[in-house]
Amino acid sequence: PSQLQHHLRKPQTMIATLEGYLASKTTDHVIVSIGGLGIEVCAPFSTIDKLDSERVFLHTRLVVREDSLTLYGFATTGERDLFDAFLKISGIGPKLAVTILSTLSVENIRSAVQNDRAEIISRVPGIGKKTAQKIILELQDKIPSALETVPLSADGDLRADVMDALTALGYSVVEAQSAIQSIPLDAPESAEERVLIALQSLGDFMSP
Repeated sequence: PSQLQHHLRKPQTMIATLEGYLASKTTDHVIVSIGGLGIEVCAPFSTIDKLDSERVFLHTRLVVREDSLTLYGFATTGERDLFDAFLKISGIGPKLAVTILSTLSVENIRSAVQNDRAEIISRVPGIGKKTAQKIILELQDKIPSALETVPLSADGDLRADVMDALTALGYSVVEAQSAIQSIPLDAPESAEERVLIALQSLGDFMSP
């Protein structure tokens, strides 16, 4: 590819943040109303789930392709920085990067990288063991040096186990994420019990 084509594939920083009113949201994007304009922003589920009808503020990244301009939004700079890092890895495009951030928290991704836990990354739909190991290797020198090594928490393992169980039962990543968000903070530290709680939540809004 030409230098111009290579440049167009890179995320651009011309729109760093976005603030406005939430007009609507789906499982993978939101419409932010600003001065009479509705701007579509793709975002990970973890970001979308936190938004309500009040004013919203997103850290953004504009991804330019030869045939499209897509704006991605994130609740934190940590999510946006990881998104940028994923795009520098061969074979990882914006959609897969968002899927990773929808499935695993920033803390869990950092911990998996720092503790060489490729099996955590491979739990993301669409990522096999080889790609997960590649992500671990590529990100090891890109995790900010100011961050001390973070041990992978038991809660992080539990969340991943529940995600595995729900997706194995046929639920989508978005459905599983929503159910996991509904699990109380004081829920028993047992994957089996948390799966049951999540299934009860899914039963509340899933049709038979």
